[in-house]
Formats: sequence, C-alpha cells, structure tokens
Amino acid sequence: MNYWLVKSEPFKYSWDQFVKDGKTFWDGVRNYQARNNLKGMQKGDQVLFYHSNEGLAVVGIAKVAKEHYQDPTTPDPNWVVVDLQPVKPFKTPVTLAQMKAEKRLENLSLIRQGRLSVCAVTEDEFNTILEMGDMKK
Repeated sequence: MNYWLVKSEPFKYSWDQFVKDGKTFWDGVRNYQARNNLKGMQKGDQVLFYHSNEGLAVVGIAKVAKEHYQDPTTPDPNWVVVDLQPVKPFKTPVTLAQMKAEKRLENLSLIRQGRLSVCAVTEDEFNTILEMGDMKK
C-alpha cells in the first residue's frame, strides 16, 4: 500500500463537500510531478486530505477508489485523474504549523515542496500524522 496527500482549497472543494458527494475524481492537476503521483496511485491506497490556503490542516482520510484515467475536464491526454472516496474525518485536524514543528515530518513533501498539490507520503509520515490527529490506523 502507498500513502499520499492531496490538497484542496476549502472554498473550492472542502472535506464536507467531499463527504456529501461520497466520491469524486481528482481533477485540475497541471503539474507534471503531481500528475506522476496521480499515476502512481493504486486502488486502496490511503490519502490524507489537506485544506490549503485557509485552514492549512489535514482534515480527513480518503482512499483511492479507481486508478488514473484521462482527465475528463481537458482533451489533453497528458493529464489524468483518480477517483477518491472519503474514509473518515480527523478527530483533531493536524495543522501545517504542527507538522513543521514535528521532527519526524522534516522530510514531508508538503513541507519541502509546498506548492505540490499531490504528494507521496511515507508510511511513517502517514502514521505520525494520524497519531497527531488522535486517529487510530
């Protein structure tokens, strides 16, 4: 299993809207590194859902429901989407400031490459963030 983090601006697509929808395709990625991360996602992989710009916190866990396919919002075959499903919200959102202060997360892609919208996360980083959010794996 692989672990990932996706970023969404809550005023555009929030965790609450994601839960209401029950499933979504993750579109609009126009960065090659982020696109390659989408291509690396496998069905069942765990995904941290991060509110960017406002909130600045991991607020929930999702899972990959369908592996990458052509982004239906563009005819350009270079861009792909994956289907994600919500799993559960964090009891306590884990803020960017908390993650930056946590030594075990010093290499977290979210911190090192702040503009990247889809990041790989190690299993240890994933578990550390779960622990910080008062979540059980």
